[in-house]
Amino acid sequence: MRIAVTGSTGLIGSALVRSLLADGHQVVRLVRHRSRTGPQPDGSTAIGWNPLLGEVDRDGLAGVEAVVHLAGAGVGDRRWSDSYKRDIRESRVYGTETVAVALAALKEPPRVLVSASAVGWYGQTGDRVIDEDSPAGDDFLAEVCLEWEAAARPAERAGIRVVHPRTGMVLSAAGGAGSRLFPLFKLGLGGRLGSGQQYWSYISLADEVAALRFLIDREDLSGAFNLTAPEPATNAELTAAIGRALRRPTPFPVPEAVLKAVLGELAVEVVGSHRVVPRRLLEAGFRFAHPDLDSAVRAALRPARAVAR
Repeated sequence: MRIAVTGSTGLIGSALVRSLLADGHQVVRLVRHRSRTGPQPDGSTAIGWNPLLGEVDRDGLAGVEAVVHLAGAGVGDRRWSDSYKRDIRESRVYGTETVAVALAALKEPPRVLVSASAVGWYGQTGDRVIDEDSPAGDDFLAEVCLEWEAAARPAERAGIRVVHPRTGMVLSAAGGAGSRLFPLFKLGLGGRLGSGQQYWSYISLADEVAALRFLIDREDLSGAFNLTAPEPATNAELTAAIGRALRRPTPFPVPEAVLKAVLGELAVEVVGSHRVVPRRLLEAGFRFAHPDLDSAVRAALRPARAVAR
């Protein structure tokens, strides 16, 4: 297949591109710097786009059969100032709208748009088990996710199958939250965050990539799918699992007050709870390579290039 990918240099995007290329697919990367367009060393091709201005090289999308849209400002990359919250929202909403409108205008649109979302769609849910039938939340990230998913509607109206993978915390030492957590644990400085009783819905990077490819291939699937491991874990359980994998003590809990002082509003997500399960993915027959916490943590500590399967 000829598959276009936005956000191809991020943790998930780069792993997905490696996996697709390894299986002989043609990959078209959407990049913001026109100086980086053209053939790439890994065998992919890059075309230009500007999500905030609604610009994309539509000629470069010709013949694309599937699009995976992952681009967006990192939620945990910075403290949440008003300006960065605006970046989080606009990068997702404008980027998705740009992709959806461009695809809808193609003479031969792709068969599927896999347009990223997140478990933040549900808001803070405590210890309640949440699946795809659960209602949306009403906090900042929930509002962003609602707008994010709605921005793909031009593609739906054009008859393109649209899938929204609502991803949880991707466990990997190569990026995301794991790239900050694992070094501390290796130094013996790890510990639970806040009470440790908040649920974190996680997924291994290998399972994230495999699930995205599953959603590309299955022509009978559309709508929202939670991309999380079958059994969410509490922060305390995750802390213990990382300690076991690294054979390090985990003696240094970080009080909630300290998190709020350091992270500001972002601390709400760190100490918040999302107990999300992948009901629709399991019902569709997807099999997790790392369904439990210990295997997911062990996988996270492997080199990032090991995830392609």
